Amino acid sequence: MRQYIFGTGLLSAITGGVTLLRGLKNDEPFTWRTALAWLSWGITLALAVGAVVDTRRARRGRVIAGDSPVQKKQGKLLKKRLTR
Repeated sequence: MRQYIFGTGLLSAITGGVTLLRGLKNDEPFTWRTALAWLSWGITLALAVGAVVDTRRARRGRVIAGDSPVQKKQGKLLKKRLTR
């Protein structure tokens, strides 16, 4: 489970969220740039979580979507699990 939680994509998404939360502490008005930053953070978080889910599915031998970046490594991940 550590390998999923401490993945670089997930850590960077969490760090980005913390940075956005710190920006809310200032008394600056909420602008369209702030809205785009939050939207971008949400997309980044969703992609990071999706990659974790796809990696877990690939290691368990389940079929993952063809548009997933993990799809190319699916055979290697499954073979790694079977050798344990």
